[in-house]
Order: sequence, then structure tokens, then C-alpha cells
Amino acid sequence: MPVKLGPAGVPLSCKGRTIVEGMDDIISLGLETMEVQTVRMVAPQHFEQYWQAGVLANKAGFEMNIHGPYYSELLGDRLQRNRSLAKIEAALQAAKTINARHITLHAGHYGETGRGQAANEQVASVFKGIVQRIGEIWNDDEDLYPVFPWLKEGTPSKIGVETSGRQELWGSLEEVLEVVNHVEGTIPVLNLAHIHARGHGRLRTSEDYGELFDQVRETIGTKEFYCHFSGVEHRMGNAMHYTQIKKSDLNFEPLAEFIIEEGAWLDMTLISDSPLLEHDAMYMVQNIDRARHRQLERKAREDRRKALAAQANISPEEMAAREAEIAAARAKDALAKSQPQPEPKKEEKPKEEHHKGRTSGLWRVTQLGADFARSCVSVPRYAFVYNGTVEDFTTAAPIYIRGALGDRFDYAELMGFNDGTP
Repeated sequence: MPVKLGPAGVPLSCKGRTIVEGMDDIISLGLETMEVQTVRMVAPQHFEQYWQAGVLANKAGFEMNIHGPYYSELLGDRLQRNRSLAKIEAALQAAKTINARHITLHAGHYGETGRGQAANEQVASVFKGIVQRIGEIWNDDEDLYPVFPWLKEGTPSKIGVETSGRQELWGSLEEVLEVVNHVEGTIPVLNLAHIHARGHGRLRTSEDYGELFDQVRETIGTKEFYCHFSGVEHRMGNAMHYTQIKKSDLNFEPLAEFIIEEGAWLDMTLISDSPLLEHDAMYMVQNIDRARHRQLERKAREDRRKALAAQANISPEEMAAREAEIAAARAKDALAKSQPQPEPKKEEKPKEEHHKGRTSGLWRVTQLGADFARSCVSVPRYAFVYNGTVEDFTTAAPIYIRGALGDRFDYAELMGFNDGTP
């Protein structure tokens, strides 16, 4: 399952802006490929750095790729096609110079031809000519100088036909596969952001990726895939612009899961088209590593389960069922512990009456108290009081009110008896 990852262009973090310096940075990051961007034009003054990049790639076993012009009109009139083919010729020459393994090209608008078999046949015819031309460039027997040793040692660059992300552009997945299936020397370039956008967000699960790669394999019988990946903002089946992966509804995790779980047969080159270039390329590497670790952990659990099942003399399925029950019980306990528990009710103590001083408030006199005040009855001389509660009375001789007042107060004066009678 070889998967090579790299950015579409010189890394953003590269201090220098040459291709060779970009290659050095890419290699230092642990990435294995890059795609040189000649999307608008190939400048002749860049020949020297192209050649240096080719030499370095040849010696280091580093995979170089190149992207041809964005604005091609292979379905336009003769003038438009010739202009497009002139730009493509420059890209083919640059591909030879940098030892590119893949050349990514676009077909352009449907034009007057419109969708259908006629458009596919015209595109196929043009790409047959491009394949023939790259073969001529690569196998120039008159070139006796070892300036490009890879021309003699290797095979010509493969011509990639890229899927488009807009409805008005030729390049649906089915159209690309039909042309590639009929033109030897071409490969499909699966721009997954474009496929996702054109399919109204079709790539969401690992199963979606599995269906996509199976469709390609069944149609053209290949295990070699050249892919672009990026986040994408899309609307009504059209890609609007690339975004970083984390800000898109096109997630990389399902693709990483498919690569690890089901993609052992894949031979894939994966190019980061993200605005973050190498940063999102490393993000993809990390996700693939995480998927691989999850796979290893799952295999370790399965091996442990088999060993425990053998010791307990039961089947692995029964052991798995027991583990599931234990896990469910633990989850239930954890959930119960995580929920807030009601506080225990505190025993309410009876409210103690607040006893105010003798001179505050009003008191209701009982009948016994009134009789005592009139000196009609006697009361126990002493009472045993604890914590505000009368516990008992003494057995000593009872006392009348006059005896309780003693000599400190005049009973008659207190009661208002002016005649001195009780």
C-alpha cells in the first residue's frame, strides 16, 4: 500500500522559492513527492532550476510531477486548440527537464460541442496526440548528451486527465474514465475536491471512497492512482474555491480509514491542493498514521480476545459478547457517577423559641397566673429548668405571691389596692 504525499508547489514555509529548495524542505518533512505548477506559463529562465530538480529527483528517487496549464480549450475551435496545445508543449518540455512521472492536464469548456460522445471522442483524439508527443520527446535518439539521463533509463511521463469541478467544464468522472480507457498512456487524475463538489458532496464516508476507487478499477483496470486533495467550498454542483481541509465538509479521515482498512492494493500519489500546501499534506500523513494505529490496536484486541477465549475454552465470539457486557456495565457505572447526586436531606432541628427580655413584648396571663397574682393560689417554690424546658418542681412548701415579692416590693401598691385590702 504505497502512498506518496506532497504539496502542489514549493512549500509555503520554504525560505527560498526555487524548486530545488522546495524539494529539500519537502524531503526534510518526510514527504515523498511534489507537483510543479506550470499552470499559466513555463518561463525559459527557469530551465536551470528545472534541470537541477530533475537531477536531484533522479538521484534521490524523489517523485516529481507537473501540472500543465489551467486554461485549456481542447474542445474549442482550431485557434483555441492550437493555443492550448502550444502551452501544453511547453509543459511537456518542462516535464522532461524535471523528470516528471505524471503530467496533469485539463480539457476546458464543453464549447459548441456540448456534452456527449462527440466531445469525448474529440478529447480522446487530442490526448492521443499528446501521448504521442511525450513519447517523441522522451525517446529522442538524436540526443546523445547525458544531460537528461532519465530519458534513457526511464519511461515517458504519464499523461493525466484531471476531473473538473464545474458543470460547464468537460471532465466528469465518467467522461475522464471513458477517455482514459481508450487512450493508452493516459491515467485519470482524481481531484477528490472536484469529484466531491460536482457530485453535490458525494464523498462523506470510507464506503464512498471505496465505491469511487472500485469504479475506477473496474472501468480501466488499474491500481495506480494519481489524486489531488483539498478542502473545497461548493455550491449547486460547482467547486467555488479550495479551502484548508479542516474548514470543509470534505473530510480526510474517511479516506485515511479506507486507505488503511481496504486500500492494500492501492498505488497512490496524493497531492495537497490545499491553500496550506505542506501543512495539510502533513495533516493527511498524521491522519493516515492514526488510522494505522487504530488498526493495530484493534488487531491487538482481537489477538488478546482469541487468547483469552482459548484459555476459557469458549469461542472468540462468546468472549467478545462478554467483553461487550462488561464494557456496557462500566459505561453505565461511569454515567451514573458522572451525574449529579442529590444531596442528603439534613435533619431539621426544631426551631427554638427566641426568648426576649422581661421588659420586651406582651404576655398573655393564664388563669392560674391571675389567681396567683390575686394571692388566691400558691405555686411550687422552685422549678428545675434545663435548656429552656421545665423538668420538675421541688417538694418544698409552696409559696404565695406576697412571699415571692418579699420586702423589695409593696404588693398593694403593685396591684393598685389603695385601701390596703387584697
